[in-house]
Amino acid sequence: MKKYLISIITICAFASCSKWLDVTPKSEVSKDALFETEDGFKEAINGLYSRFTKEQLFGRELTVGTLDAMAQNYNMDAFDSWGYRQAMQFSYGQQTFMERRDEIWLGYYNVIANANLILENIDERAGIFSGNNYAVIKGEALAMRGFSHFDVLRLFADSYAADPNGKGIPYVTAFSKDIPPLFKVGEAIELVIKDLLAAKELLRATDPIVMPGYKVGYPNADTATETQGDLFLQVRRHRMNYYAVCGELARVYLYKNDKENALANALEVINSGKFPWTKQADFMNSDDEKKDRILYNELLFAFYAPNATDRIRDVLNSQSALTLIPSEARNIYETGGVGADDFRFKQWFQEESGSAGTYLRVMKYVRDPDANLYDQVVPAIRLSEMYYIAAECTFDTDPGKAWDYFNTVRLYRGIGTQLSDPSKAVFMAELLKEFRKEMFSEGQLFYMYKRLNTHITGPSGSSIAPSRAIFVVPFPDDEIAYGNR
Repeated sequence: MKKYLISIITICAFASCSKWLDVTPKSEVSKDALFETEDGFKEAINGLYSRFTKEQLFGRELTVGTLDAMAQNYNMDAFDSWGYRQAMQFSYGQQTFMERRDEIWLGYYNVIANANLILENIDERAGIFSGNNYAVIKGEALAMRGFSHFDVLRLFADSYAADPNGKGIPYVTAFSKDIPPLFKVGEAIELVIKDLLAAKELLRATDPIVMPGYKVGYPNADTATETQGDLFLQVRRHRMNYYAVCGELARVYLYKNDKENALANALEVINSGKFPWTKQADFMNSDDEKKDRILYNELLFAFYAPNATDRIRDVLNSQSALTLIPSEARNIYETGGVGADDFRFKQWFQEESGSAGTYLRVMKYVRDPDANLYDQVVPAIRLSEMYYIAAECTFDTDPGKAWDYFNTVRLYRGIGTQLSDPSKAVFMAELLKEFRKEMFSEGQLFYMYKRLNTHITGPSGSSIAPSRAIFVVPFPDDEIAYGNR
């Protein structure tokens, strides 16, 4: 941690990334200047979200790039101009992969360090805040610290299913030069839950999104209220809002196999009624100016990323990038059977021709740049995932209800055929297939394989056996050198 947490940490204002302020343990004047006003705290919390949109994190590698390559979501038989073949082959000792791994680690711990700076300064300056901004900012900082640590845990540590007492991660709760301790997997999960529960309590009565009159919708829709009121508190779904924290808790509890608490948090989102399913007329609209490919209203949390999506589209934009062969995509989406009318397959893939034949370009992040329904975002937590979690957590006690949750998502994706089977094995196999379809190019599939400690479906239906060598990405070399083994 020495190399990564003592390096210069930058905080970038969300609205204007040309305004930078360097903050280091040796730069007390800069730190004090930042945190002497409410606006300074706003800039600091905005900077956490801005950092996540860099290409090393959700701006590419944690969505369409490294993580989805590891999940075997692309075909690279002919080309690999972006260097993702090593990720698909789990060649974690290859130089390009190690460079990307190091940047991911650094990016997460940069966010964590800046969250800690906010948390170490906010209580003593609680009197400078107006309205509910103290609780909102502190809640978001805690939530982002928990969110970041959980992703690091899912990528770099043993899975809870494999070994709750296995090697975990450094869980950093202070901005310090000292090397933080390494926690076991189970210990780290409890610390994540502690941060998220504290965030949930702070946001429960203060987050505008929980208010009865708050309506989720497209930015220019008459029915939406997300762009009303104080600018800092607008469009709460672009931040770790109350329901995003519930969604993240549902993820974490499920990872821990605490199905009771996972279900409770997933149902809190579902039963809130805040997040409307995308209408077929919007998802399937032939006019790009009116098309919603990203299923915007269903997003509990998404990073506002007007620039990052250009980098995402670049890596999906040609035959030499991350693409699929048509037969592979048809197999994933079962177009020869129940998936014949799947809206996702029809809207997220476009057939192109290249020197090696036809291929499918991923269109999920494409929209008209000038006239469109929604802000350019990168999804982080979806409503559909809450239904999947509710389904998995319900099956043992009420299989019929579990299939209802499962079939609801399929119905809104154009699949009218309902499934029902008493077999848990059949249910989990179908759930995993649907999760892959839904989360394509969003970086979540690898984590599901790891959580379940199950086989990864590879190209042409091949099967890759689960193993620690695949599911645990090694720490950066400098972390091992400084004792975090």
